[in-house]
Amino acid sequence: MLLIRIFVFVMMVGCLPAFGQVAMFRVDPEHSGIYNTTGVPQQTRVKWKFQAGGQVVSSPAIVGETVYVGSNDRNLYAVSLADGSLKWKFKTESRVSSSPAVVGGVVYFLSYDGNFYAVDAETGKARWKFATEGEHRYAAKHLHGAQPKGETMPDPFDVYLSSAAVQDGTVYFGSSDGNIYALDAPSGGLKWKFKTGDVVHASPAVAGGVVFVGSWDSYFYALDATTGKERWRFKTGEDPTIHNQVGIQSSALVADGVVYFGCRDSNLYALDARTGEKKWAFNNKGSWVISSPVVRDGKLYFTTSDSGLFYAVDAKTGASLFSLKFMWPMFSSPAIAGTTLYIGSHEGKLIAIDLTSQKPAWTFRTDGSQQNGATYTKPDGTPNYEAAFGQDSFYDNMVAGVAKMMSVGAVLSSPAVGNKVVVFGSTDGNLYALE
Repeated sequence: MLLIRIFVFVMMVGCLPAFGQVAMFRVDPEHSGIYNTTGVPQQTRVKWKFQAGGQVVSSPAIVGETVYVGSNDRNLYAVSLADGSLKWKFKTESRVSSSPAVVGGVVYFLSYDGNFYAVDAETGKARWKFATEGEHRYAAKHLHGAQPKGETMPDPFDVYLSSAAVQDGTVYFGSSDGNIYALDAPSGGLKWKFKTGDVVHASPAVAGGVVFVGSWDSYFYALDATTGKERWRFKTGEDPTIHNQVGIQSSALVADGVVYFGCRDSNLYALDARTGEKKWAFNNKGSWVISSPVVRDGKLYFTTSDSGLFYAVDAKTGASLFSLKFMWPMFSSPAIAGTTLYIGSHEGKLIAIDLTSQKPAWTFRTDGSQQNGATYTKPDGTPNYEAAFGQDSFYDNMVAGVAKMMSVGAVLSSPAVGNKVVVFGSTDGNLYALE
């Protein structure tokens, strides 16, 4: 009888492949960014594309034969990995610019409507929702030097909401209300919350019983995963005048006892995960580091914003190993499968880099890039900001300029890799699957 019960249990588990799998922003709670699957070292064609009703800045999560992703059209989508057909969609009351986490048959994500949702992964039916104190963009006076100086301005470059990390029955995420939350995964009940000094739009990384996450208050925090008590905090740069070189949008990576993250103060930091002591910092000379880094074989890879650089540095020392210039900013975070790294660009491109040859392997252009790229690109390949923003530094022109630059189908979404498929979203409203 016991053997029969064991057999039945195994068969039941085998019939529920999606429920036994985990997918979240940057793959796992540590944000490794490494997919243990076959990628697309030589891109041949578009397998499919799915048209959402708005920009897709959310990063997809692949579980079994389903891709989950949010859109600025207010929906979370479940799409077939095989052919891109819609399985279901779940509507919220505002943009879904966070990335979903899928654990135990449940999809967890945050919406700009101020609710954190748990949705059944198979049916799209709501399990529970948790209300934050409200979601909004980072805001400051005289932001990026825009006029009028005395006006508080939401940051148009603050494009993401915090994406959940799930571990040991607890869901961790940050909020615009300044809190870092820990919720009970089955019920949505609050376990604890920790208050920072400003919005938290980075995704928490969880490793060794510690939650690691940065805030726009310029501090990076390490919190006890069980109690929420602060273990240590690390101070990054400030910019009290125009609030340009301040704030942590980058989500941390934890690897080999070190926590790595980028900052808008233009540094990529490496801290001792246990003590918070700085091991090294790589300065990018005024260019933000929005994307999350990835480590492979002792090398740390990351990208920059304005300078459009892809860097490989020694993970232990921060010494530069090599770099590639891609002209346009990159907010997308890199994903590695095999010896190929995939990264999205504001230019409306997905770029595959061969880590062995240290050169680009192939590049894919989105529909938006093909349609509008020439309008906002100079002859030398750099962004034509003058065409988008004009010469007037008034705040309204900055907002309009960002919208124009997004019309090139920018890839702000971080790619996810399935079996011989790379999936990512674009501001042209498409979710692409390449093979």
